[in-house]
Amino acid sequence: MFIGDLDKVVSLMLSLSGRLLRVEATLDALDPETDHHERLPLLEKKRQLMRQLSEAQDLKDHVDRREQAVSRVLACCFSPEQHRDYSHFVKMKAALLVEQRQLEDKIRLGEEQLRGLRESLGPKRKKDWTLALLLCNKH
Repeated sequence: MFIGDLDKVVSLMLSLSGRLLRVEATLDALDPETDHHERLPLLEKKRQLMRQLSEAQDLKDHVDRREQAVSRVLACCFSPEQHRDYSHFVKMKAALLVEQRQLEDKIRLGEEQLRGLRESLGPKRKKDWTLALLLCNKH
């Protein structure tokens, strides 16, 4: 039960922190002369995301406390080796979720860069480039 909750809370925290980073990057990229009315929605979005991230951290703390309670119960039922395996599984589960999100972000960025490159090429060059990519993927 709590493993599913751990997945959801870690995914939520990763999503919120990614969104917060994008809002902060957008704010940083704005010209200092940008009208306050244009900044205001972004600043409000930033405050909202920070509040949600804080709430998600509270949820994560609760899930961590539940995990500790489950671990204490399992320590009575499992051999020391089984309990170590369980603890390792729980730690790796969260770490792998983070790594998966990072890889998904890298793939998305690569796809966006590839799309931009294709759009910058003319129609004839775009066909040549697509053919070259298909040939590379076969090998």
